[in-house]
Amino acid sequence: IVAEADTGESACRLFADTGPDVVVMDLSLPGISGLEAVRRIVSREPKARILVFSMHDDPVFIDQAISAGARGYISKRSAADVMVEALRAIASGKVYIESGLAQELAFRKIRDKDSPFAQLSTREFEICTLLAQGSNTSEIAKRLYLSYKTVANYSTLIKGKLGVGTTAELARLAIRHNIIQP
Repeated sequence: IVAEADTGESACRLFADTGPDVVVMDLSLPGISGLEAVRRIVSREPKARILVFSMHDDPVFIDQAISAGARGYISKRSAADVMVEALRAIASGKVYIESGLAQELAFRKIRDKDSPFAQLSTREFEICTLLAQGSNTSEIAKRLYLSYKTVANYSTLIKGKLGVGTTAELARLAIRHNIIQP
């Protein structure tokens, strides 16, 4: 272990400072989310090897993490030997998704290929999740270091893509699809 970060911003900074072989990233971080931290690290270093280690085991989160540039995904419920196996695989340049999660992801892709959330980009999904959890546009803008207008535009775009008119409808849809917990 070369460093440990307590926020998404510090994870990005520490990655640049230490250049680790593999990053273990949680998605639920204060400040920018783990998804955004993954995206930023990979945009800076496309060969970065990132393993997401998260309490979120819904396939939508796995898909978003991989789309953001993560090379692997395991849940916090997995055994310690699964993490060791995942770290070794990712360090050697392979992709690793915990087997049960990989099966669920494949099944969901076949069954729910028309899920409304599948059409959202990583940034849209991140903002969508924050909106559904009750954050307002100003809070999201501050948290993600975006302008209020940019977040408002994303909010309108997301609601249009998902076919909802209000943030409350967005939250209900997110609960129905297990994006957030009630």
